[in-house]
Amino acid sequence: MDAPSLLTSWRLEPLQLVPTLVVAALYWRRVRTLRRRGTPVEPWRPWLFGLGIGLVLLALASPIDAFGEDEFLSFHMLQHVVLGDLAPLALVAGLNGPILRPVLALRPVNALRFLAHPLVALPLWTIDLYVWHLPFLYQAALHHDSVHALEHLMFFTCGGLMWAPVLEVLPAPEWFGTGWKLGYIVAVRLIETVLGNVFIWSGTVFYPYYRHVHPLWGISALHDQGLAGAVMMLEGSIVTIAALAWLFLRLASEGELRQELLERGLDPRAVQRAVRYGRAQEFSQPR
Repeated sequence: MDAPSLLTSWRLEPLQLVPTLVVAALYWRRVRTLRRRGTPVEPWRPWLFGLGIGLVLLALASPIDAFGEDEFLSFHMLQHVVLGDLAPLALVAGLNGPILRPVLALRPVNALRFLAHPLVALPLWTIDLYVWHLPFLYQAALHHDSVHALEHLMFFTCGGLMWAPVLEVLPAPEWFGTGWKLGYIVAVRLIETVLGNVFIWSGTVFYPYYRHVHPLWGISALHDQGLAGAVMMLEGSIVTIAALAWLFLRLASEGELRQELLERGLDPRAVQRAVRYGRAQEFSQPR
């Protein structure tokens, strides 16, 4: 693959693009329905959901996919962090309970809500991340389109489940407050950092698929593998800093609000639940 193909190697495959566009259409239809009913969605949610859709299309249809599949592990890793972390984060942030109500009304979907529990979602995400990077399975995905599609689906799904308890599109357990969310995010990035360091510091090429007789741009397979680890760690670091900053600000705000409500003489248990689930407006009038 030569350099000019960066501008021309877009892959418009219907099996990848059509489901994504259908999900986008259903989302916008639901948002319009809620608006007509007098319960509009916060304006920022559709923007984030649209960003998530754009990131999915970027990962699946842009030259990132072509270079990742044909030439570079580092491009493939970029595709995976977009598809398995950034896109699910944006899409989950664009959802809320009213938007999801028609989907949750389906019994099979509602029965799977337990997968978004933090003690379930984190282990699932970890297993998915590590298992798919085992050499025999990773190379199987590179050689077989059906396995590759399953790999992408699992990265995306487990990424969404991992972010769900942090963003609480649906209520998480009462104990999983902002402090626990901080620890959860740190755990996520430590897990990812271990794998990233394996790619960076290993002196062995894990995936022979990326060994080329004439490496493009003179980048060897081992160097490319190190770059893949760097991509994983850089993306993770940026997202972690943003998430931790948001959670620390939220923790400080919750502390101030909790103190204010307690000074009114309100029941501590009721105050704790109201602050925990963002229902402090229930106590807007002093008693």
